[in-house]
Amino acid sequence: MTQPAENQPQQGTVSLAQSSPTVGTFRERDGALEWSGRQETLRIEPWGPDAVRVRARLGGPILEGLPGALLDEAPATESSVKLGDGDAQLTVGALTVHVDAEGLIRFLRTDDSTELLSEARAHFWWPGSRLYTAVGNGHHRLEQRFAAYDDEKLYGLGQHQHGRLDQKGLVLDLVQRNAEVGIPVLTSSRGYTLLWNNPAIGRVELAHNGTRWVADSARQIDYWITAGAPADGQRRYSAATGRTPMMPEWAAGFWQCKLRYRTQDELLAVAREYKRRGLPISAIVCDFFHWTHLGDWKFDLSEWPDPAAMVRELEELGIKLVVSVWPSVSPLSENHQLMEQRGYFIGTQYGPMAHADWPDKEVASTVQVAFYDATNPDAREFMWSRVRDNYLKPYGITAFWLDACEPELKPGFPENLRYWAGPGLEVGNSYPAENSRTFHEGLTAEGEEVITLNRSAWAGSQRYGAALWSGDIGTDFPTLRRQIAAGLNTALSGVPWWNTDIGGFHGGDPDDPAYQEVMVRWFQFGTLSPLMRLHGFRDPGMPLGPEMTGGPNEVWSYGEAAGAVLERYLRLRERLKPYILEVMREAHEEGLPPMRPLFLEFPDDPATWAVDDAYLFGGDLLVAPVLTAGATARTAYLPAGATWTDAWTGETYEGGRTVTVDAPLDRIPLFLRDGARLPVAE
Repeated sequence: MTQPAENQPQQGTVSLAQSSPTVGTFRERDGALEWSGRQETLRIEPWGPDAVRVRARLGGPILEGLPGALLDEAPATESSVKLGDGDAQLTVGALTVHVDAEGLIRFLRTDDSTELLSEARAHFWWPGSRLYTAVGNGHHRLEQRFAAYDDEKLYGLGQHQHGRLDQKGLVLDLVQRNAEVGIPVLTSSRGYTLLWNNPAIGRVELAHNGTRWVADSARQIDYWITAGAPADGQRRYSAATGRTPMMPEWAAGFWQCKLRYRTQDELLAVAREYKRRGLPISAIVCDFFHWTHLGDWKFDLSEWPDPAAMVRELEELGIKLVVSVWPSVSPLSENHQLMEQRGYFIGTQYGPMAHADWPDKEVASTVQVAFYDATNPDAREFMWSRVRDNYLKPYGITAFWLDACEPELKPGFPENLRYWAGPGLEVGNSYPAENSRTFHEGLTAEGEEVITLNRSAWAGSQRYGAALWSGDIGTDFPTLRRQIAAGLNTALSGVPWWNTDIGGFHGGDPDDPAYQEVMVRWFQFGTLSPLMRLHGFRDPGMPLGPEMTGGPNEVWSYGEAAGAVLERYLRLRERLKPYILEVMREAHEEGLPPMRPLFLEFPDDPATWAVDDAYLFGGDLLVAPVLTAGATARTAYLPAGATWTDAWTGETYEGGRTVTVDAPLDRIPLFLRDGARLPVAE
């Protein structure tokens, strides 16, 4: 409820023509604070507890209904607006927003007026903190500048392969690419979390002389900010953008796949062998090229002659079938002509509606494929109707792998795209979220549980049941090391369901002892990841095409010694499933990620903010993966404020110290918090 401001004029406005050299006007409107001047309108409004939404536009009133990640309705919260002589402020719980006569914003902690974040000018005259450079047709290149702080650490921003947890000093493209996922959510060590609520292609620059958000072409600035510790920020952000569904129980187990099982017989043989060996397995993946043509979205019955019998047998074995579904459509597909006529494809500004070259069956070379437009509700409905009628209805398949959903353009020119929701430069980053929405809406309408495995995501993807994996990455220890930061920053970007291809994707010889060591250490990390999934394009590989497959990639493929360790961790995952499902319920109900940087639980311990090689899996288990070849010991920091017990040996340590523990090849260091009892040791 908005409280009336003291000394507020009867009309609810204050003119600054006499009190300031800059002419501007403040007003309180429907609980929001507005400033207008120099043809710009600035609107700041409560958007959930301790949070506000800020929008600014040049040349007219604030536009409603533009694409973004925030839910349509803001969570209810109390707030107050105070209009002064030459300034104004809006207070929402722990956050106070101060706006000066020239429209510059400062975000303050309410209880002590400590500055959390402030807009900053690029120059004393021009440009200011918000810059609009016309690019035509009412769109602008937008820049939003904030001050830099020497002691600030910055986290989140999706999933990247640079290996940095603290991203201060980096420049990151806001664009979707294989293994590089732009989610514009930032958590600061200064006590705020900020969402750049704009799906435009652009970048964020986290420099030491300022922070700058850039949208290459959009219609207005739009961001959301909340005050509080990182865990509070996650709760507020997930409430504002939508929380993940409850993870289906089966999905908390082990997923088996490789590139690729070519036939029904191949896939079933692997599933049967897992059961013959008595090994836990929850899911197996039918990967790409199982289709007749790309975009037909149905089985090729010459290779998969009886999908109904396959699904029945897998169900009897307790295994879920996951099927790969791509958003691209070959001109050979039975759906291409109709979809093109109805306008269901992403269009282009210049040239035909073809966005990538890709192999297809019955042709000797690649064909030019289009992508369905997931921002178009009619296109989503049509695409889902094909998936429903070809997978769900006849066979009961409800789990899908959404590959190449960036979308994977060749070449990667988003400025050439024209979506139903707007030009590619303005809305392009939202595509993976809208693609997962297709399946969420469809499965929910059928009364089914929802989880999809996605190669890309955007802000809000989590509310559609999207799990993210880290894309087509390398297969060595340095790549494994980089996945820790990638997973933790993804967790701080609101996407709780995350995983990697265990062992990496590009290569890896199962007979090579050096790679067997990589696989064992990666498998241990995968066991303590939100999702546990074995995948990869193992040596010897084949050229890309409908006949391709990679080398073997089952737990028994890596020799007797390594295989024994992998089997041990399969059983550990199975023992931990009740705990994992408890942690997943926290993600569903509170918005807290399963994979947590140490500072999320221990923000008052300064040392935790620099730990980028270990993490908490839920609140009770500290995981310190072994990330170097030949290591037989591991040094790890244990946060202050808790007592930690080595889960393997039972030795207890007081927090606030670094310890070195044994880490032979069959052991990943694990520490239990404050006497927690988890079935780690056999």
